[in-house]
Amino acid sequence: MTTDPRSPAAGGLQGARCSRCSVTVYPADDTCPRCGGPADPAALRGTGTLWTWTVQRYAPKSPPYQAPPGGFEPFALGYVELAEGVRVAAVLDVDDLDDLDAVRIGMPLSVTAGHGVPRARPTPVSEEGS
Repeated sequence: MTTDPRSPAAGGLQGARCSRCSVTVYPADDTCPRCGGPADPAALRGTGTLWTWTVQRYAPKSPPYQAPPGGFEPFALGYVELAEGVRVAAVLDVDDLDDLDAVRIGMPLSVTAGHGVPRARPTPVSEEGS
């Protein structure tokens, strides 16, 4: 595969689907992790529900982590179960870590690819089911 599946240039979440057993994975891979068969590129919808989540309150190990210019700040991280059945780890874009009451398992989220870990944001009610 020529495009990094986690890159914004890839045009959304780029996964792969096995041509033998039909398992779908993210990020994309040429080989199925279940049966070892060939996998073909598959665009993922990027919508799903929050499967589980936590708050990362300490900086990851370096390397490979590089602190941003302003230093490390805690962030919410979760697994989003996409419509295709794939669970994707994503940073949860919430307004304020001191007020996490709105975050709940099962809430609808939209996931977008970016440099590094994908990002997820709550899906507005008007976008649910689309």
